[in-house]
Amino acid sequence: MNSALTINQPIQTHSLIPLQNHKHSRFKLQPSRFVNSSNQNCSRTVSFSPNSISIQPRFNGPVEFRTVPSLRVRVSSNDAQLGSFNEDCEPKAPSFKEFITSERIKVVAMLALALALCNADRVVMSVAIVPLSLAHGWSRSFSGVVQSSFLWGYLISPIAGGTLVDYYGGKVVMGWGVALWSLATFLTPWAADTSLWALLATRAMLGIAEGVALPCMNNMIARWFPQTERARAVGIAMAGFQLGNAIGLMLSPILMSKGGLFGPFVIFGLSGFLWVLVWLSAISSTPDRSSQISKYELEYIINKGWKSFPMENKPKTNRIIPPFRRLLSKMPTWSLIVANAMHSWGFFVILSWMPIYFNTIYHVDLKQAAWFSAVPWCVMGFMGYFGGMWSDKLIRSGISVTLTRKIMQSIGFIGPGIALTGLTTARNPFLASAWLTLAVGLKSFSHSGFLVNLQEIAPHYSGVLHGISNTAGTFAAIVGTVGAGFFC
Repeated sequence: MNSALTINQPIQTHSLIPLQNHKHSRFKLQPSRFVNSSNQNCSRTVSFSPNSISIQPRFNGPVEFRTVPSLRVRVSSNDAQLGSFNEDCEPKAPSFKEFITSERIKVVAMLALALALCNADRVVMSVAIVPLSLAHGWSRSFSGVVQSSFLWGYLISPIAGGTLVDYYGGKVVMGWGVALWSLATFLTPWAADTSLWALLATRAMLGIAEGVALPCMNNMIARWFPQTERARAVGIAMAGFQLGNAIGLMLSPILMSKGGLFGPFVIFGLSGFLWVLVWLSAISSTPDRSSQISKYELEYIINKGWKSFPMENKPKTNRIIPPFRRLLSKMPTWSLIVANAMHSWGFFVILSWMPIYFNTIYHVDLKQAAWFSAVPWCVMGFMGYFGGMWSDKLIRSGISVTLTRKIMQSIGFIGPGIALTGLTTARNPFLASAWLTLAVGLKSFSHSGFLVNLQEIAPHYSGVLHGISNTAGTFAAIVGTVGAGFFC
């Protein structure tokens, strides 16, 4: 091994033992962990404190130990296999095949499935509200109040849920969240037959439980994915979120025709309980706790992830109350709050009223209205993944993370604004669906904007920060959903 040494001032403390043999020297850094990193040129600057170097001649003679001043040593190697230097000798980026067969893909796939159930449970009421309104004689404005009851619970839970996520980790909180919202979905038929207040309370309970879903998603992705893959991971998870809309809208009319008005509530509720069993038995909260992860993947996540995105490997145990005053004193926090509010306003208005829009404006039946409404959400899922891949590619090409997030967020706001303006010119349901598809498809670029940025500006408090911004977004969604019922 060829080594080059440069002596500078100290930065950190390590222990380095040179073993002299006349003109040649070998260096051993203690403690060390050896891994293979062949065919890589790497360099590492290490430092050591006074009294930490012992010089031991390898020829016969007295052994001499000398005290030397603090030094910094730069070691470069063409064939090094030094695990202690592995944060600069990073493993090569995985191929697509390695990526889709990795343990972290299993994690994000389970997150995507949870978010699909989250939105399917939520969107069933957008379809069921039409026959329920006819059965109970509700006005359109009161139907908006019933639909917004979900948001009452969703308004109060994200901050508390985000705090719990930062403290206990995403695995535990997500498991409890899915179990509770599945129970609320399963009980909805009983509540609707009991009283209006029971129905409103059950929908509010659904909102409380689902308020932890996105903070948990952010927490798990921040722990399992490096920064250069994080937007893509969010794109996969949010693809499940949007496909949940499509699944709920397309399957609900079919399940209603086969199993009655409340058939989809029972089916989706039971599916959530099954998901919880798989999640708790097959997923680990962090990569280092996984028994299934390969050594290569673990090293890759550590080198590429925790180096560029410093965060604790385990949930915090010393403080559960986050520094709200400090978080709210920062302008980036407020920019994320405003972005989430504007995103949620449009998202929930479209989500809640799209079937009724097609039913009342274009006079299509409920089943057709559900299919017209499902197409935009399917496209949004695929566009979100494309936006995530593009975002990660921009970062790998050298464009700054800040500029990349701003580009994605600009597309996610300006594009839907133009498309929704075009919606006003639609004269048939096919054109209307095309404009809405374009609007929500471009809206998915926001997932690679503010949604990923939540993990970056306050990594130790990404859960509670997501909760704060979600609360603002939910308040905007309530105003928009109820307002649409009064003004349309």
